[in-house]
Amino acid sequence: MKLLRSRNLICSYMKVSFPILVLLSALLPCHAQKTHSDNGDGTFTNPVIASDFPDPDVIRVGETYYFLSTTMFIFPGVTILKSKDLVNWEYCANVVPRMDEGPCYNLDGCNRYSHGQWASSIKYHQSKFYLLYNTLDEGGFLCTAEKAEGPWTITHLPRGFHDPGLLFDTDGKIYVAHGYNKIYITELDLNFNAIGKDVLVYTGDIRPGLEGAHLYRINNYYYLYSTYGGLDGFQVALRSENIYGPYEQHMVLNDTTDGPNYGIHQGALIHTNTGEWWTVLMVDSGPFGRFPSLQPVTWENDWPIAGSNGKAVVTHKKPGVGKSYPVKSLPTSDEFTEKNLGMQWGWNHNPEPSKWSLTEHPGYLRLKTATITDSLPKARNTLTQRFFTYYSDSLLTVGTTKIDLDHMKDGDIAGLAIFQDPYGFIGVEKINGEYYVIMVNNGAIIDSVKVNTSSIYLRADPFHGSGAAMYYGGETVDGTGTVTFSYSLDNKTFTTLGDVMQMQFKLTVFTGNKFCLFNYATEELGGYVDVDWFRVEARPITTR
Repeated sequence: MKLLRSRNLICSYMKVSFPILVLLSALLPCHAQKTHSDNGDGTFTNPVIASDFPDPDVIRVGETYYFLSTTMFIFPGVTILKSKDLVNWEYCANVVPRMDEGPCYNLDGCNRYSHGQWASSIKYHQSKFYLLYNTLDEGGFLCTAEKAEGPWTITHLPRGFHDPGLLFDTDGKIYVAHGYNKIYITELDLNFNAIGKDVLVYTGDIRPGLEGAHLYRINNYYYLYSTYGGLDGFQVALRSENIYGPYEQHMVLNDTTDGPNYGIHQGALIHTNTGEWWTVLMVDSGPFGRFPSLQPVTWENDWPIAGSNGKAVVTHKKPGVGKSYPVKSLPTSDEFTEKNLGMQWGWNHNPEPSKWSLTEHPGYLRLKTATITDSLPKARNTLTQRFFTYYSDSLLTVGTTKIDLDHMKDGDIAGLAIFQDPYGFIGVEKINGEYYVIMVNNGAIIDSVKVNTSSIYLRADPFHGSGAAMYYGGETVDGTGTVTFSYSLDNKTFTTLGDVMQMQFKLTVFTGNKFCLFNYATEELGGYVDVDWFRVEARPITTR
């Protein structure tokens, strides 16, 4: 019988040799294998979710908070989390099962890396959820549901809105704020079609790049809660007594202090059921992606001010929501004993449903070859999962999987990858009936060794070093972070193979590095592998 694990263990090492990352253990007491923000003593520590959940929009419905994030080319995607206290989050829904908007979403001769769903807006109005998102290529989409868990109805709109911010006004009118550097307001009808022309209401004047406008009406003002993005991004608020302006601008938070809140920007204002105000913003965190940060908000002369004394908080008292709620960690490890994939998983582009199964061999994830291809970025049915970090400087991420190989065909390659640009993996290739373990770094086979086995254990060992890899001022700033790969025949002794891969975050992909399980054919279809389990756990950094 397979061992069922409830642990959700994943980690990384965060280092203060560049302005985003810190040794969080220097800022709070270290708790072994702590993967959640809640410190258990009435305080929390940022990042509030130590993983790649970018472009946050957060709303409250009753006593529940809903967090919408960007997933781009991962499906099912357009992820919603839910929480009762803004600190402990759990999966609620992946709203969009797939995008059937052309061959690129199927990796059919083209792709949607760095495209797909971008920053989105979620609102709750008259007992219904409304979610508006935009893609660079296909335009705007409206998703509606009576419950956040779904089912969701998805409508392709006649046009799109860059970084949309929805508002249902008190007089029944619907507006959307949108744009990059030039921010527009557009009125929408009940079918979310534009009424009249876009109205330019503000042009960014601190520096280029004003975007991510979330639109609110609070008391007597309309607010455009916006960001000047980038590695050293900052948050501003624009306000006017008239929806179409004129708007005046005020700084909400500009913090470039070394640490986990460096360049904190872009997110949502939240009013709790007890009357407190908070904001969830994001921080560009190098190869691991963009992490959300929870900050208190006070009001000064009707302007929102985030953080404390001009700085973003690292450890702070939790929001006062009137009750105490259990500590939660988002899931990672999977024994594949359920009939459905856990919501932590997403496919790289649209999957081919007939080429994977959790029921053909119960207790295993069966991955069949879906297309004949020459590289992992072109391979369909690659299953992905975000990295998480530990709130400790002494623990290291380890992702390990067991794969049964008996039904591979010659030319098939299956394994465990770390995916961004560059990507790397450790896998098994079948050649003339023999199995070879290979390590690939950005498309090149670095090392290979023949093995005589019907199953194998593969391990990816990401290490968060110094540096970042974000886009600012027209240049890409390279980041550092490394991965080593190893294999075992007994799950006891692991042998490192190949070289050390340098992780980065590049706009060619535009999501944080991810674990990937894959199986693709280079010669003929018909082969498959059975993935027994995937486990993410901590190891002391001294064992690296």
